[in-house]
Amino acid sequence: MTPFPWEAAMRFGFGVLRLSSEAFWRLTPRELAAAWTAIAGEQVQAPARAALDDLMERFPDGR
Repeated sequence: MTPFPWEAAMRFGFGVLRLSSEAFWRLTPRELAAAWTAIAGEQVQAPARAALDDLMERFPDGR
């Protein structure tokens, strides 16, 4: 399991959102994620290899 990215979370909370320490530590991870999404937008996952192969077959490059 990947550890929680506390350094990035604190940089975002304190630097971008300009939260006080008290406000930051009262946030739930879900609330912090919602704030991140509101500012940075949804992250789109790359398609799985099988899905990519299917798309490449259906929509080939060239000619």
